[in-house]
Amino acid sequence: MTSSSSIPPITEDDIAEYLANTPGFFERHAEVLASVTIASPHGARAVSLQERQAEMLREKIKGLELRIMDMVRHSNENATIAQKIHHWACTLARVADPLGLPQAVADGIRAQFDVPQAALRVWGVAPQHQGAAFAQDASEDARAFASSLTSPFCGPNLGFEPTAWLPQAGEVQSLALLPLREGAIDSTTPAFGLLVLGSPDPQRFDATMGTEFLARIAELASAALARLR
Repeated sequence: MTSSSSIPPITEDDIAEYLANTPGFFERHAEVLASVTIASPHGARAVSLQERQAEMLREKIKGLELRIMDMVRHSNENATIAQKIHHWACTLARVADPLGLPQAVADGIRAQFDVPQAALRVWGVAPQHQGAAFAQDASEDARAFASSLTSPFCGPNLGFEPTAWLPQAGEVQSLALLPLREGAIDSTTPAFGLLVLGSPDPQRFDATMGTEFLARIAELASAALARLR
């Protein structure tokens, strides 16, 4: 015969499992449910289990409302960005003279996307464009660096050579470097140019920020500037 002292005591987990597997318990013992009180998270007072469940439900609803508000805000922001990209792309498409494209790219980025400074260099251009300012001052190291980028670089101003292309390079605290190449930005095709965006705000181009938007900017700029080759 087994001694009662050898029977393991009932644990809280045992009780929780029993209640979870016996949904009719509180229907048969409604007075137990009504008598249960627990501490409220909003003070020292005790509340009924039903009231605590209602509080938890309200908190969950509030959390869901905040998430929905964030989703709506992000949706509105994305729609605004998409509209700006569309307007910028249309402006580039209307540039008749290829020599005007580099300036149109830089001016459009500054105006449409509130980027304080923007500059670019293009190499391997057609002979008639080799004397233009945008075809100068890109060393072999800068060209190799551009080709090594398979996504936009964002981060602090660490003294990269292309930073000197910006009109007020000394004021730049953070920057984005966008390789220009035919095809997708993440391909291994050698770059034929580099687009530099600079800001005096150290957080404007943070290393942890998403770069999908900047990648689309690079691809559109590449498609337009390919006319110079």
